[in-house]
Amino acid sequence: MWFESRPQSGAAMREPSAATRGKLSNSLSAALLQFDVTRSPAFLLLAASVCLAADLKPEAAQAFDRYARETEARLASPKPFLWADGSPERLRQLQQGQVLVEPWNGKPDISVPGALIHDWVGAVFIPGATLEKTLAVMQDYDHHKAVYHDVLDSKLLGQNGNDFKFYRLRQLKKGVINGVYHTEFDAHYERLSGTQWLSQSRSTLIAELENPGKPNQRQLPPGHDDGYLWRLNGYWRLEQRDGGVYLECEAVSLTRALPALVGALFAPAMRGLESDTMTVTLQSTRDAVKK
Repeated sequence: MWFESRPQSGAAMREPSAATRGKLSNSLSAALLQFDVTRSPAFLLLAASVCLAADLKPEAAQAFDRYARETEARLASPKPFLWADGSPERLRQLQQGQVLVEPWNGKPDISVPGALIHDWVGAVFIPGATLEKTLAVMQDYDHHKAVYHDVLDSKLLGQNGNDFKFYRLRQLKKGVINGVYHTEFDAHYERLSGTQWLSQSRSTLIAELENPGKPNQRQLPPGHDDGYLWRLNGYWRLEQRDGGVYLECEAVSLTRALPALVGALFAPAMRGLESDTMTVTLQSTRDAVKK
């Protein structure tokens, strides 16, 4: 996830293609590992920046809000309704039981001042499921801790019709990333037809816990923590047909950026967290609905 590239300057310099940048990043990582630079004091200090507190800049928060508005405008009247319907191959894979997850428009992250925006979309088909059963699992916030492995605790904070407020104590863990977060969300569900529903959830509070589970546990000020999760919006679509329910989610999140050298070495593992989280969330929901 948190790879931040440095802009080039000068009229004679040209922006390398995405493929070229990927090859350069991989070559740099291989070269550094070959010479065992990861054991050098200078690199260890640089890598330690992954674990140091970061500040959420107002410009980054504003950029995320703009991106979220643009995403919601795009999703307001999508044609087709499901992302899966945009490709016969996607539908075939889903009907065969696969979980599909990929970055929206092929971009794992988007650089903004001091941060990165991540936009991933995923889908799963739940054979034999109904909308009622699928929605019941999604809206049973008190028991999300029993469904999703990264949710340590969960609770419904309030409900007004199709509007929900809920809490999750969530753990992010992959490679150098290891954080526990107090998160709160507002979720709105809307029935579009007898076979289609959509849901939007927006984070209203994300605060990392310092020393989680220990006597000296404390909640860090939002926006001043390790920066592994500053914002998170989820856009869900459900359609019942073909003998089951298609369940899709597009997740838009905001995290810290990292220096280029650290990003070149750790970006693959960090980006994997987005894909893994989406995949496991969809799989876990499918499993809970099928019980």
